[in-house]
Amino acid sequence: MRDLTGGRSPGTVGELGEFGLIRQLTSRLTSTPAVRVGPGDDAAVVAAPDRRVVASTDILIEGRHFRRDWSTAYDVGRKAAAQNLADIAAMGAVPTGLLLGLVVPAELPVNWPTELMDGIRDEAQVAAAAVVGGDVVRGDTITVSITALGDLRNREPVTRGGARPGDVVAVTGWLGWSAAGHAVLSRGFRSPRAFVEAHRRPEPPYHAGPAAAGLGATAMTDVSDGLIADLGHIAEVSKVRIDVRSAGLDIPAQMADIGQAVGVDPLHWVLTGGEDHAIVATFPPDQKLPARWRVIGEVLAPSALPQVTVDGAAWDKAGGWDHFSAPSEH
Repeated sequence: MRDLTGGRSPGTVGELGEFGLIRQLTSRLTSTPAVRVGPGDDAAVVAAPDRRVVASTDILIEGRHFRRDWSTAYDVGRKAAAQNLADIAAMGAVPTGLLLGLVVPAELPVNWPTELMDGIRDEAQVAAAAVVGGDVVRGDTITVSITALGDLRNREPVTRGGARPGDVVAVTGWLGWSAAGHAVLSRGFRSPRAFVEAHRRPEPPYHAGPAAAGLGATAMTDVSDGLIADLGHIAEVSKVRIDVRSAGLDIPAQMADIGQAVGVDPLHWVLTGGEDHAIVATFPPDQKLPARWRVIGEVLAPSALPQVTVDGAAWDKAGGWDHFSAPSEH
């Protein structure tokens, strides 16, 4: 490690100090044309040509949202950035900047936060965004808070409230992969690697959000809490019912093999597993969709049935993520 203290290279955050850590972190960053003033001043300045800023924030806490024995600091950085950038894309916007709030214990090795920053930086680059600032403080539990910013590029935001009876429901990205990977890790295994990596580092289809807005999407969200739960948000705000057709859902052979090995119906992961950050949207029925979108259901008028049904019936198995009812997991 490069020495920033004038003596030996510090091994922990406490030895490096707050401003030394900030210098370490910001020295790893890149920029984009949208960043007019980056880290190092009282606040960042990010261009907003649309004159509106889309903003989202999320928090990851060690022991609840990630485990250091399962994920590297780099993995946590990629995941923290991805789940926020996906929220920006799900509004139909293009991500522009990220702000990091970081709480770390003084005894934490310095390479952990620097590798975390590398992961955040690299995931931001995937979405053509940049880390523009943040803050670090001392605390007992590692906590990573990300605020993401985005630009609508003169389009209206695609909210959860625009779905209409007759619309089709379509999804792009993976469903159930992170949940299957979590099941593998929970049993002490590290393969199949593709599913474990999907849990450690989700890969949201960032391009799909703005593209869906251009295709006339009437409502949209990313799948962070589970397909049924997140479609439920759309159904509630739009005051409609959504029926999912299980035949339209993709269950890879390896996912089916994992399910058989652990005694879980893989359809459960696809319908209720979160953190893949696929994009699900509703579209007018006559809208021709690119091949990457799979039609998985339809929007119906509200009825006595639950707001989201599967093949016309209630899904009676528990699932979906709720921060105040779910146990610690990641």
